[in-house]
Amino acid sequence: MAITSAFTNQAKQDFLAGVHQPGDVYKIALFTSTATMDKTTTAYSTTNEVTGTGYTAGGATLSGYAGGISGDTAYLSWSDPTWASSTITARGALIYNSSRSNKAIAVLDFGADITSTAGTFTVDLPAAGASAIVRIA
Repeated sequence: MAITSAFTNQAKQDFLAGVHQPGDVYKIALFTSTATMDKTTTAYSTTNEVTGTGYTAGGATLSGYAGGISGDTAYLSWSDPTWASSTITARGALIYNSSRSNKAIAVLDFGADITSTAGTFTVDLPAAGASAIVRIA
């Protein structure tokens, strides 16, 4: 089992087809180290999703949607999602579009298990620009 960071093949096809739109609801779900996700992930699934205090299946709704151009790179970014007063352990995450059949957009590998114990769990997304999670260069 492994999680490998990627802008998914599903998302690449969907963006070219005009599937994802600025007004859609984008979410981020957290997963355990037993999850298998990579560029071939097509949609959100509850398989190996994190459970624990302060976390609800499906994850959190992302806010702060922003798109732009940095040099020759087009990007999308969101504000950092948080889970307050949570006791959870996650190895990675999936950003997906809940408005469009839960289609997968990006897989994040944290590189190690990250734990919160009765505290705030935060996913630090890269800043808007050429290093954003979703980018086309």
